Amino acid sequence: MKDPDLVAQTLRQLKEIGVRLSLDDFGTGYSSLSYLKRFPIDVVKIDRAFVRDVTVSADDAALARAIIAMARSLNMSTVAEGVETLGQLSFLIRNHCDAMQGYHFSRALPADEMSALLLEGKRLTIESFAETP
Repeated sequence: MKDPDLVAQTLRQLKEIGVRLSLDDFGTGYSSLSYLKRFPIDVVKIDRAFVRDVTVSADDAALARAIIAMARSLNMSTVAEGVETLGQLSFLIRNHCDAMQGYHFSRALPADEMSALLLEGKRLTIESFAETP
């Protein structure tokens, strides 16, 4: 990131050949709002630090909703990291997060096990995660 102009040019070249770009751990560390404007980002990954307490912290819930809304308004999709509970998942679904990842769905799998699941056509339906009243 010492030469943001070179980075922007390289990212645009990658986009031209069909590569989709994600901004990981958005809202923490070196990720920045300016990157959303400057770089051709497709996906904003919401850091697990904001996902962890969305069901108990009004601030974290507000930040997660804001990130989702901001990404959507910039024609980007969102992925929430670190989803571990049905409550977190329900919150993210209600707030139109595009994708989620975390232990609520599965532990990390070796490549051969993941390939086997994909080849079997295993899928999770949104209905299988619905909260019961």
